Amino acid sequence: MFGFRKSSAPAFQNLTPAQFAEGLRQPGAVLVDVRRPDEFAGGHLPGAINIDVTAPDFGRRITALYQTRPTFVYCRSGARSANAAGQLAAAGFGQVSNLLGGVLDWPGPLTR
Repeated sequence: MFGFRKSSAPAFQNLTPAQFAEGLRQPGAVLVDVRRPDEFAGGHLPGAINIDVTAPDFGRRITALYQTRPTFVYCRSGARSANAAGQLAAAGFGQVSNLLGGVLDWPGPLTR
């Protein structure tokens, strides 16, 4: 056998802005902005809750979310949200999606 190994990385989906917007239409979808509070205050996607992935209490704060609901995460460019998506998947969240390109690539208006 060749050295194929099953990846131990938690599973989440990377979605384009169009796919992300479509996914948000699902009933019960949860939208999480994982940027710092000052970034969130500068403009965020409508309906988003802010849980800073770099905060020491991130792991505790995500436990308040429903693991069975589709969960959509984003940040400025997609890097921090990919980290957060991996943490959510590892914590048992079943449907986790990350916005590729973050708010930099989001075509719609932001809310303040």
